[in-house]
Amino acid sequence: MTERSKDWIDEAEWDLEHAKSDMERGYYNWACFSAQQAAEKAVKAVFQKMGAEAWGHSVADLLNELSLKVEVPEGLVNGALELDKAYIPARYPNAHPSGSPRRRYTKEEARRLIEHCEEIVKFCSSLLSKIQ
Repeated sequence: MTERSKDWIDEAEWDLEHAKSDMERGYYNWACFSAQQAAEKAVKAVFQKMGAEAWGHSVADLLNELSLKVEVPEGLVNGALELDKAYIPARYPNAHPSGSPRRRYTKEEARRLIEHCEEIVKFCSSLLSKIQ
């Protein structure tokens, strides 16, 4: 397996910038989804650096699996649980009883998820610099 952690973290950082841009433009559901994607890719970058494949889309599950190898702060897992809730409902109307996703997400929610994402990306970037 080719080690591509730099590509994964680069994409995570780009998705985080995308999330911030979407929030500024009022696309709150997409800001939440992009934040979830950025966090997911950041954690997968760490697994790549460790020479392991990471599957799945749950940031919380990925962090829990990572915690078997390194200490992961509980606050990051809690933030990841909230991020995971945006994976499907932020994009699909049938994930809600009525209305489109764009009408179900708020600026404050987007801001909060972006903050969780920033913490996870920072943590993962720090780990990448320590792993040989």
